[in-house]
Amino acid sequence: MPMVFGTGKFEFRHPRAAEYPLPADAAPATTAAPDKVPASTGGASITLLDIQRDRLTRVAAEHWGTPAAASAFDADLVREIYATELRVEGRGRKTVPLHRVMILEVSQYLENYLWPHFDLADTSFEHVMSIILMVNEKFRENVAAWTCFHDRKDAFKGFLWQVLKLKEEERTLNMAEKTNYLLFMINAFQSLEDELVRETVLQLVSLKLWNTLSFGRLQMELCLNPELIKKWTKIKRREAKEAKKADQPTNPSEMLENKFLRNLIEEFLEILDSKVILSSQDGAEESVLNESLIGQVDDSCVLYCERFMEFLIDMLSQLPTRRFLRPLVADVAVVAKCHLSALYTHEKGRLFAQLVDLLQFYEGFEINDHSGTQLGDDDVLQAHYSRFQAFQLLAFKQVPKLRDFALSSIGSLHKRADLTKKLLVLSDMELQDLVCNKLKLISEKDPCSGRRDFLIEVLVAFFEKRQSQKDAVNALPLYPNEQIMWDESLVPSINYSGEGCLALPKLNLQFLTLHDYLLRNFNLFRLESTYEIREDIQEAVPHLHSYINNEGETAFRGWSRMAVPIKEFKITEVKQPNIGEVKPSAVTADVTFSISSYRHQIKSEWDALKEHDVLFLLSIRPSFEPLSPEEAAKSTVPERLGLQYVRGCEVIEIRDEEGTLMNDFTGRIKREEWKPPKGDIRTVRIALDTAQYHIDVTETVEKGAENVYGTFNILMRRKPKENNFKAILESIRDLMNETCVVPEWLHNIFLGYGNPSAAQWINMPDLLEVIDFKDTFLDANHIQQSFPDYQVTFINSDGTENLHPSPPFKISLSKKMRESSRALPGNVNSSLAVKNNNNMADGECQKEKLIVETYVPADPGPYPQDKPKQNSIGAIISGVQPGLTMVVGPPGTGKTDTAVQILNVLYHNCPSQRTLIITHSNQALNDLFEKIMQRDVPARYLLRLGQGEQELATDLDFSRQGRVNAMLVRRLELLGEVSKLARSLRLPEDVGYTCETAAYFWLLHVYARWEQFLAACAQNQDNPSFVKDRFPFSEFFSDTPQPIFTGESFEKDMHAAKGCFKHLSTIFQELEECRAFELLKSTVERANYLMTKQAKIVAMTCTHAALKRRDFLQLGFKFDNLLMEESAQILEIETFIPMLLQRQEDGYARLKRCILIGDHHQLPPVVKNMAFQKYSHMDQSLFTRFVRLGVPYIELNAQGRARPSIAKLYNWRYRELGDLPYVREQAIFHKANAGFSFEYQLVDVPDYKGKGESAPSPWFYQNEGEAEYIVNVYIYMRLIGYPANKISILTTYNGQKLLIRDVINKKCKPYNIEPPNKVTTVDKFQGQQNDFILLSLVRTRFVGHLRDVRRLIVAMSRTRLGLYVFCRRSLFEQCYELQPTFQLLLQRPDRLALNLEECTPFTERPLGETGNIHYVTGIEDIGNLVKFRLEHLRQMQYMQYYAPPANELPPAVPDNIAAVIPPENGSVLNQPNEHMAVEENGGANDTTVGNKMEEDAVEAKDETMQEGNKMCDGNGDGDLAAKDKDDKHADENDKMEEGDAMSKDKIEEGNSEPKDKMDEE
Repeated sequence: MPMVFGTGKFEFRHPRAAEYPLPADAAPATTAAPDKVPASTGGASITLLDIQRDRLTRVAAEHWGTPAAASAFDADLVREIYATELRVEGRGRKTVPLHRVMILEVSQYLENYLWPHFDLADTSFEHVMSIILMVNEKFRENVAAWTCFHDRKDAFKGFLWQVLKLKEEERTLNMAEKTNYLLFMINAFQSLEDELVRETVLQLVSLKLWNTLSFGRLQMELCLNPELIKKWTKIKRREAKEAKKADQPTNPSEMLENKFLRNLIEEFLEILDSKVILSSQDGAEESVLNESLIGQVDDSCVLYCERFMEFLIDMLSQLPTRRFLRPLVADVAVVAKCHLSALYTHEKGRLFAQLVDLLQFYEGFEINDHSGTQLGDDDVLQAHYSRFQAFQLLAFKQVPKLRDFALSSIGSLHKRADLTKKLLVLSDMELQDLVCNKLKLISEKDPCSGRRDFLIEVLVAFFEKRQSQKDAVNALPLYPNEQIMWDESLVPSINYSGEGCLALPKLNLQFLTLHDYLLRNFNLFRLESTYEIREDIQEAVPHLHSYINNEGETAFRGWSRMAVPIKEFKITEVKQPNIGEVKPSAVTADVTFSISSYRHQIKSEWDALKEHDVLFLLSIRPSFEPLSPEEAAKSTVPERLGLQYVRGCEVIEIRDEEGTLMNDFTGRIKREEWKPPKGDIRTVRIALDTAQYHIDVTETVEKGAENVYGTFNILMRRKPKENNFKAILESIRDLMNETCVVPEWLHNIFLGYGNPSAAQWINMPDLLEVIDFKDTFLDANHIQQSFPDYQVTFINSDGTENLHPSPPFKISLSKKMRESSRALPGNVNSSLAVKNNNNMADGECQKEKLIVETYVPADPGPYPQDKPKQNSIGAIISGVQPGLTMVVGPPGTGKTDTAVQILNVLYHNCPSQRTLIITHSNQALNDLFEKIMQRDVPARYLLRLGQGEQELATDLDFSRQGRVNAMLVRRLELLGEVSKLARSLRLPEDVGYTCETAAYFWLLHVYARWEQFLAACAQNQDNPSFVKDRFPFSEFFSDTPQPIFTGESFEKDMHAAKGCFKHLSTIFQELEECRAFELLKSTVERANYLMTKQAKIVAMTCTHAALKRRDFLQLGFKFDNLLMEESAQILEIETFIPMLLQRQEDGYARLKRCILIGDHHQLPPVVKNMAFQKYSHMDQSLFTRFVRLGVPYIELNAQGRARPSIAKLYNWRYRELGDLPYVREQAIFHKANAGFSFEYQLVDVPDYKGKGESAPSPWFYQNEGEAEYIVNVYIYMRLIGYPANKISILTTYNGQKLLIRDVINKKCKPYNIEPPNKVTTVDKFQGQQNDFILLSLVRTRFVGHLRDVRRLIVAMSRTRLGLYVFCRRSLFEQCYELQPTFQLLLQRPDRLALNLEECTPFTERPLGETGNIHYVTGIEDIGNLVKFRLEHLRQMQYMQYYAPPANELPPAVPDNIAAVIPPENGSVLNQPNEHMAVEENGGANDTTVGNKMEEDAVEAKDETMQEGNKMCDGNGDGDLAAKDKDDKHADENDKMEEGDAMSKDKIEEGNSEPKDKMDEE
């Protein structure tokens, strides 16, 4: 039975971590290549050769490159390295010399030298700061930072305290050091899942922190939270007791853990006030030459201030750190002081100002800090009125000048301007007395307490009415505008390296409330969509070639496929606002454009626009004179494009030149009346964003701004797959406007609080005590193997022991089973210890009994169609019980089969409950659905929603319309059966006219006869032929394949009779289900009924769920269980939305079970912008977050995909991943790969033509040597006879993928060699497999994103029989994170080992025998080998084609023999090998050869930008119909023609840039 992992505590595993148990005898790397610097660093980037020659590399090799060298420690060396290599001086934004830090980090400076020799008693400032810098660098690279500290836990706690004490030392830190120190604290507080870190840092934010509050603020907080008074009193008593015991007075406010954060805040405020703007005092410290700097901004201080804002935002956005820190932030008035600072309004302080606003938002967040409950709008409003009323009462009694203020209505005062005006009557002293003494908002000792503007800001900020968070979201436009699109602090460029901070929310481990969770996801999803839209605009607009014509108006010389000039734009209607709102309820406009210049294919794309498609209105106004190169380099993107405004809109309808409605889906136009559109003029009626319209009109009226809506001249569309963002944002906003109810059992875990095991099934009420496992178990031995810790006892239904049990089985869950299913510690050793303890206990007492009931299932009926259709047991038990079930499925372990069996068992144990299935992609959903169809679940209860349904490999239609039609057809069939039954009973046949008449017939005639028969049988059980003679429906069942009754045994005949009656009852039950379809007349009503009432298992993608949530709620869609496949590849918010596709019932959520199946050790959801991925952790899935929180999970522990030897390349990443008997016993896994000496091998590829990796454009990495090598090996395999569909070529970069395709076209086409099954990237191939994988790792300078171990696991686990990795050995063998895999690979020679004696794909050579090895010396060698064999093939084909008569010499071979060789039809290269086509047991079938190189080449450009799009189901509600191959080629030609001046290479490079940065898929 698989282990359940997760301790009920936080796991220390970071979602982007790459930790693993390093063997004790593993020799550390001596040198390493940096994989850190992105190509964007240009000339500043360093090469492998640079690093190998570098002084630091020599120092590393000498002092910590070997265990012997690392044992000797030189503290002076650490000081020297820090002083000369790591310390940064100056006023720039550079805090570390990045290249030097990278060299030290990859040389394992931290793991092998700094940490092993850290001694708390004798450590230097430089030693501590060096560790801080190394940890920060690991966080920047998203690799495990704390792993190496776990072997010395006590020393680590001492190290953290030493870090805290750095601020108390006499040594003064420069600004770069302060920033690095602060960044370390940010990283520490972001690692609360690590117990080591958590224990120390949470002491800094405990209740003791209030010792540093001013007296007035402390009294205020204790009065507001009376439940804390007792705790506070207890703390003070303990402190007094400790002081008395120490016999010396102690000041709690001077204790390090209490004063640390306040000192840090005060230091920040001092820097903000006096250091940011350089003064004459600062200038005096410099030379006379720097006097010109006075009054300018110190960039290093600005960066520090930005980082400090990030620190405070992080602290206030997590409840454990927020609870006691927020009063301190308010006491010091951080936000008010930031608002009044010079940096807040300075042009260089734009990012700082945005961060301050975000801090202000979180300081006033609508939550009770101590209970964690969310405050509703009414609660917030009531608290505001109470606070203001108390202020008025105080003013009336104690401030005579504010009598008028005290008697005014609150509504006339609570706006900022009104409140400020009323306070002007007070003098400075009176104002100070009011704020500091009477209201006690700040302390009199505060340095700013004498500033009038500061006092007013504090007072106004405390009492003004804040805008409701809900109102703020509703007032936000869903479409991005030009200001947001090109704001680098909100939507950074793709080359974000992780060195700076951004004004973005983060997806952390924990969230304050559900509203906070939704708001962060809303903002991030909106900005990610903005980034994609921005890229599309930057691609489409240059093709238009805008210019100013003689009339001074904008005109266009070029054309673009996705953008068309507007002929006319006019707003047609602006509706009145809804009650309580200021924005219009609707704004519509008409846009007219011409498609006459397009050819037919592109015209059809524009004509395919339909309701709810999103378009963009652009205003282009180029400069009169073209920009010079110098001006273009300095200008922004909008300036270069001439782009003035961008506004989004939604299509309402589209009409042709004659005004005829096109693409109507509402039924207004009947299908037979539809006509093709006329003319080339199209008019689109659009709905504008009302919030944006209100903002624009207000700007025009109040500030005299330009009327945006009179300037539009371009209409732009986007690809339907990528244009679903608005519907998803609307779904998130709808959730924020509702009372969002997550099931109570899941609520705390979802937010990241409470006991992580609380939602496990053992802690849930209403458990199923007995589970019917149906066909899960093969036999009795299978049960005993699945429950080795139990004494399995088989019984019959009557309680007697069964000595010869056979399935099906029912299992009664024992008390011990609940206890043993609890989470185990998160490592292998603990589970082994438990096993050992169990073994010891076995000797003392017997194993607990597990009662298994065998039963004879009821006879389903006498016809073949009545017969039922014919894994991890722990996952199934947990999945069918209430609560949260998490299943981690390593590669090849049968995640889909486990999901299907859970659904099957769940359906049969809870037949009345409805289950919703969610996956990330259509392909995964179809795989799952096809397997469900093969189980014993009636087809009428299955429903597949979304556009991917047509790809199902079945003749049945499982769409809504298809199921409705099937039900209507089935109704007629069943009514025919009823009529047949009536005839057999000699009754009128009109009882089969409708479902209603059939129901009466059942009650009056069928069921009545059955009851009479049962009564008679009860009195004649001793008559063996009684059933045969008296069965009332014998005539109806006269056509069964086999005789029903034998007349020899009453019991057997009675069992058969009950089966016959079950057949009849099933007929009438189905008719009752068909009755609604008989009563409902419209197709829409029938389809909605089917979805909301009839279907028991409904399947859709996560994107479809988000797009259609409003419709589901409107229809009253209900479900009890939620199962998510691929849940580790789904964005957090796309996992959350499907949980809330139904309305709550009486304030409670109906959801009973949530089953998440995935693998957090493989690649996460795709996020295109690196900033959102690295800074905001947007690629964190809910599944991964739950694992980090320590939620118990079940790990499938046997793979059935790959050879056991190949599985070792990745099974180290999993706890106990073994092999199924199938891969150990099947003959194919014991035979060697023909032509190869090894089943897997790393092949070292040297420089080819003097170079390794290259980048024709940024992040578009290619390696010509690896491409040539890999294609030659592929041709070699094809010449032996390997089928093309069994070979896939993978690489880690899009640039290499396209290069390999080019090389294949060049080398294979002349010989008619079929291309491989797939040439794609590792990311794109996740979830797929093939027999043989050729893998190119591309990089020769930096390891790149393969350092993310999740990508390595995917790459290693795609193959079944053979894996050949082509890379630069000297680079990858020294990467710390990849060592477990590469140590195995490098146990074999790094030159490709071939067995040239084997010339066919059939070999009897057993695995492990190499045969006669021929080592390939290099690219030229393999090229010559392939060339020789190709020439031999040519001659053979020539001789077969031109076989001369006997005694006649063959003619000379023509030069162009490829032209005369017959095509490959029937060629040996195209013959499939049946012996190679063995499919994985229980796994997905190999992908078929459907997308060949021609199609792949056409898709190449789009893939560089869009592969791995997280909206895989985006086509769900707006995808264009698939085009044929000619159209695809034509589309590609159009792309090349656009703009008349842009070359194909430029287009490819420009579009490939962002995706290849992250892999781009």
